[in-house]
Amino acid sequence: MSALAKLTTVELKLLAREPGAMFTILIPLFILVVFGSSITPGDTVLLPMSLAIAVGLVGLYQLPTTLATYRERGILRRLSTTPVRPASLLTVQLALQLVLALTACGLLVAVAGTVLRAHVPSGVLALTVAFLLGTAAMFAIGLLIAALAPNGRAANGIGVLLYFPMAYLAGLIQPPHQMPTALRNVGEYTPLGAFRRVLAEVWAGGFPSPLMMAVLAAYALVVSLAAAKFFRWE
Repeated sequence: MSALAKLTTVELKLLAREPGAMFTILIPLFILVVFGSSITPGDTVLLPMSLAIAVGLVGLYQLPTTLATYRERGILRRLSTTPVRPASLLTVQLALQLVLALTACGLLVAVAGTVLRAHVPSGVLALTVAFLLGTAAMFAIGLLIAALAPNGRAANGIGVLLYFPMAYLAGLIQPPHQMPTALRNVGEYTPLGAFRRVLAEVWAGGFPSPLMMAVLAAYALVVSLAAAKFFRWE
């Protein structure tokens, strides 16, 4: 087994034992089940909101906390003296966090489609594009948090402090139509707000808005470049 394969196996085991990973799966599922008891069959609102919540938790909470903790404990620095370079760990972590997000979202879709009879879109391409762009934007922010936070606890705190205002502006805490017009308009251009909107458009049977996709792509690119500039291995 190659060094990279061994690293992936070890990191997968650690992620499976991480309470935060279970948190990012169960919280969106809890929200879906609790509020799903009152939705009508074929609902197109609750499920995309739950998906955005799940990806947001992985990107803003789980990913930056893990990477900042590794740097704080000197794991990244020690890897620099082995055949497995620190960049390999970063790649593996991004892949595993993507798997975690896919697992959380897959569970949400399965429960919503079978138990709650919520609408599940048939447009695979549109859903894939919306999911990947939204996830890339949220992960880019998580990487920037990990780059700037001095330790894992700080990364956790920064992620939480960012998540709740972003979730509110995105219409994940209060339905967008109940928000003040100015806040609703601003919220649609936040990373989480744009993600919620493109998912909502997919669930409504259309293709994501090119403008909102461009917004997500811009966040993913610009914030990733900032994270790369400020990221330090020790």
